Amino acid sequence: MNQSPNNRWLHRFAILTALATLALICIGGLVTSHEAGMSVPDWPTSYGYNMFFFPLSKWWHGGNIFYEHSHRLFASGVGFLTTILMVWLWIKEPRRWMRWLGVAAFLAVVLQGVLGGLRVILFKNQIGIFHATLAQLFFVLTCSIALFTSRWWKVREEEIPAVADAKNSAVTDRRYSRMFVWTTVLILFQLILGATMRHQHAGLSIHDFPLAYGKLWPATDPASVAHYNEQRVEITSYNPITAFQIQLQMVHRLVALLILCGVAFCAWRSWRKFSWRSPLAKLSAFWLGLILCQVALGAATVLSDKAADIATAHVLVGALSLATGALISIIAVRFPEAVASTAILKTAESVDLMRAGSAGKMPAAR
Repeated sequence: MNQSPNNRWLHRFAILTALATLALICIGGLVTSHEAGMSVPDWPTSYGYNMFFFPLSKWWHGGNIFYEHSHRLFASGVGFLTTILMVWLWIKEPRRWMRWLGVAAFLAVVLQGVLGGLRVILFKNQIGIFHATLAQLFFVLTCSIALFTSRWWKVREEEIPAVADAKNSAVTDRRYSRMFVWTTVLILFQLILGATMRHQHAGLSIHDFPLAYGKLWPATDPASVAHYNEQRVEITSYNPITAFQIQLQMVHRLVALLILCGVAFCAWRSWRKFSWRSPLAKLSAFWLGLILCQVALGAATVLSDKAADIATAHVLVGALSLATGALISIIAVRFPEAVASTAILKTAESVDLMRAGSAGKMPAAR
């Protein structure tokens, strides 16, 4: 099946929107890593100017105006791309559910902009947590649209029903699909924990790794917390840490370990259930690589005293990990027979060769 030029370009535009969203998450990570969230104290204007006409010469006047204002402008660009994507889907996409998915993306990006503005106007850290979480979910949504508009997805939708009966007995396993889904949900929970930690504006509550204040689990009684605050040496004057923040970071570390084990198990099961050439096995290996990189960046964030570039990379890889898990989950749930197609075809070819050998002739070319 050949895609029409419109569909092909629609798919490419969906990829562009997803990449722009990832770049926006990166810029947002720089804003929080540099504590630049309130560098521009008004919204939707910027120091009284229309944000699109804010003088370039003022971007460098103290604080971190550059990061915050760049974030606003880039967010507007992503909103513009999402609007075009919604209209394009509504006009050219024959699948009704895809058209409404475009509308959902548009509403999500509008809500994201409003939350970002309210975070500034109301000066509420809690809104920043919702803002960061919605950013991750919106990235997953744009990546999903890119997947659904791809030629691979459309071919699977047309071909799978015809061959599903022959393959279902070999590959359909609800527990196998749920394994990916629950691991991805755990990653989302971890990103929410991370957003909560970043928007506490208290810096690092634990400064050593893999131990925590020299212990497997640090003491959090009032005297110990007061002692930790006395020992803190940081370039920027952060708010005092609390027992809750220490416990939150420890939970974050424990969940990271669970995610690593979960993704490793998903990859192992994929390699065992299918061949190494299976699309799902390759995606699972890539997913595991992202998680290993994420763990290393998390450790580096602590050991570098939350260096801005490392902390931002940690946010970026976290977004990629969530999106990868979500896409794998969608594929595993929707097309459980497609992800193993390579393994099934390889097995069928082996059987044909054995039969041909016993019959003394070569099998017909596929």
